Amino acid sequence: MKKVMWVSFILAAVLMAGVCFAQPKGELVVLQGAPINATDPAKYNSIPESNFALAVFDTLYLNDEKAIPQPRLALSHKLVNETTWEFQLRKGVKFHNGVTMTAKDVKFTFDRTLDPQTKTFFYPFISTIKEVKIIDDYAIQIITNGPDPILLKRLSFALFILPADLFQEKGAEAFFKNPVGTGPFKFVSWTRNDRMVLEANEAYWDGAPKIKRLIFRPVPEVATKIAELQTGNADVITNIPPFLVDQVKNSPNAVVQSVPSGRVMFLYINCLADGPLKDKRVRQALNYAVDRKAIIDNVLKGSGVQMPVNLTPLHFAYDADLKPYPYDPEKAKKLLAEAGYAKGLKLVFNSPSGRYILDKEIAQAIAGMYNAVGIETDMKIHEWGSYTQILTGKKLQDIGFIGWSLVLADPDSTFVPYFTPESAFSYYSTPELKEKILRGRTMLDEKNRAELYKEIQKDIYEQAPLVFLYQQIDHYGVAKRVQGFQVRGDELMLFNKVSK
Repeated sequence: MKKVMWVSFILAAVLMAGVCFAQPKGELVVLQGAPINATDPAKYNSIPESNFALAVFDTLYLNDEKAIPQPRLALSHKLVNETTWEFQLRKGVKFHNGVTMTAKDVKFTFDRTLDPQTKTFFYPFISTIKEVKIIDDYAIQIITNGPDPILLKRLSFALFILPADLFQEKGAEAFFKNPVGTGPFKFVSWTRNDRMVLEANEAYWDGAPKIKRLIFRPVPEVATKIAELQTGNADVITNIPPFLVDQVKNSPNAVVQSVPSGRVMFLYINCLADGPLKDKRVRQALNYAVDRKAIIDNVLKGSGVQMPVNLTPLHFAYDADLKPYPYDPEKAKKLLAEAGYAKGLKLVFNSPSGRYILDKEIAQAIAGMYNAVGIETDMKIHEWGSYTQILTGKKLQDIGFIGWSLVLADPDSTFVPYFTPESAFSYYSTPELKEKILRGRTMLDEKNRAELYKEIQKDIYEQAPLVFLYQQIDHYGVAKRVQGFQVRGDELMLFNKVSK
């Protein structure tokens, strides 16, 4: 009897160990519409790169699906005074090389990212941070330049913690050829424009991933992505065009997950260069000439919502009383004539292809609408990597199709990069607008801050520095064998709890 009980005990222990300590297994293949162009978080400028970073690195906080910051490498915080925040860090976190993460690594990461020599695209988001002080190995203070009502959201974005000693030993170039973080997956290999291969970090502080190998591949061609999903060569695909949603839904081995996105689509207008686009009437004409409803109904098959500015209802202080520009081609012609372009004008119209849902097709549809009011367009289609270099290098000719994600779910993370002149993304600003935007950064009173942001929205609606289009509704294809994957409105994808 005792022998039977002993054998039963051993068997139960083995089975329990199998449940609690199941080894990662299988391979998950994710197809995104654009390539990963950098492994250095300071150099990111797109969601595909952020999704890679979330797999390999960690931030102090991370926004949940409702854009509420949740503790990650930080355990807790307290506000010492209006400009001083104190954070307790999580103990026992290991980098992929086995070294324990401490406050030294956090300070190093912040110092490097804030250094102007690093030239991070996302400096505008974190420029409120003045310095980081180490209290002890697991406590830091963050000093801000002024009161910062959304500091925790800033810490959820773009500040991925790096190992200080290893980075300084190798140097940036060598380090980012084989990046090391604290995240759920370890870097294996990167073939530019082909694939990024990662493997499970079985010592991950938040539990080992269930997937052994994670692969990101850039596939801008929609038909190819869907074929890969349906044949079992891919597990998750992004940016399914609305007219193909039913095809994927009817597939025997895949489902569609849809979500209203925090991404708003619009056209850049280069207001920096001399010419017709410096005239507000021309910019307003560009807005009146676009039939947004026709684009949403006919091209997007209902997968969009017209927007009056470059925010969405998911953003703090979004002004629901502000209505989108109506489609009024006659008013567009009248404004062009008042600006001295009664006989029309010619603009270069730029667009990526495959980065966003039907980006090229929508750009071409808008070009047709412009032609109808006397605006001749020279259409130029770009590969995504070269397009972002053009945009952030302030080399855009005339107008260009683009989208901006939810980021911090706050107007600050849209208005600062787009409407302050120091930003790499900005093609329009005025001293008055900049002053209001920077004032909003330091207002702790939510009601007053919301009122200011609504005032700013009315300003940019009137000045029309962009052609405001629509909020995107995202459709993802997911293989039925995949468990635990859930789409988010901010387009970020987390895979540490996913299995198949």
